[in-house]
Amino acid sequence: MSAFDHALILTGPTASGKTALALELADRLGGEVVAMDSMTVYRGMDIGTAKPTPAERRRVPHHLVDELDPWDGATVAWWLDRAARACAEIVHRGRRPLIVGGTPFYLKALLHGLFPGPPGDRALRRRLETEAEQEGNAALHARLSEVDPRAAARLHPNDIRRVVRALEVQALTGRPISAWQGTWDTPGFAGPGASVPPPAKIPAVVLELPREVLYDRINLRVDAMLAAGWRDEVRRLRELPRPPSREAAQAVGYRELLAELDGQGTDLKATAELIRTRTRQFAKRQLTWFRHLPALVPVAADGPDPAAAVSRAWEMAGNRCGPS
Repeated sequence: MSAFDHALILTGPTASGKTALALELADRLGGEVVAMDSMTVYRGMDIGTAKPTPAERRRVPHHLVDELDPWDGATVAWWLDRAARACAEIVHRGRRPLIVGGTPFYLKALLHGLFPGPPGDRALRRRLETEAEQEGNAALHARLSEVDPRAAARLHPNDIRRVVRALEVQALTGRPISAWQGTWDTPGFAGPGASVPPPAKIPAVVLELPREVLYDRINLRVDAMLAAGWRDEVRRLRELPRPPSREAAQAVGYRELLAELDGQGTDLKATAELIRTRTRQFAKRQLTWFRHLPALVPVAADGPDPAAAVSRAWEMAGNRCGPS
């Protein structure tokens, strides 16, 4: 039996209201939250990741939050393994695991398993990273467009970590990463390299909002984060004994504020506008991922009772209400 057999998934783009809704649903269902977020896992990155507050975490237990130092790197295999352990422990206590977050790569791996890609080649990866540093991210992205246009269309040029990985996979295997990931089209796929067995079908809901409403929420949230001291949080990260890992430093907003503090960017006003723009772009990429995951049941986040609508959608997807 999969560790995820009794889990429920709530996903959606950034600023769609997942955290508040998850708290209400956890109260109704006797649940605990397992964070499906590649950035709230890092200690000290609180404001800019919209991490649940201490009060919210006292109200409902949250797992896979504040697990790593900012100089550590979290992989999808690491997250799957820890999420499976957390879900098993929650079920053992007679409660319900609610997997909540918006990291698409984690979500797809959870629903379909890990594709059996090759291990990393440190020397090749470093050569590609040096190429990006010398010639620019756009040049490396253009190179990816030549060998794997499907992957290039999905990845932003500034998502250098995944652009490098896509080029690395193509160079090491002779197959584009989009072809490898095509094996994920069948739910339940697993192969060599899957760290945990693919789960049974998990009831999964994606929150939806009209695009203009979502973008307005994003703009307001970025402004609220900056007013709450986000820039000071980033300054504290710069003062840590070790720099943030490549994974942590890619968080939207953090890299822009790091550049501004280091004098590499524009002034704070222009930096804030850049963060708003890039956060909207990130949300757009999330929505593209979600559209290609047919297991997700859409629910309007701005409906009269979204918690009830999510519960009904879970039931429609085969969920048994309440903890097992």
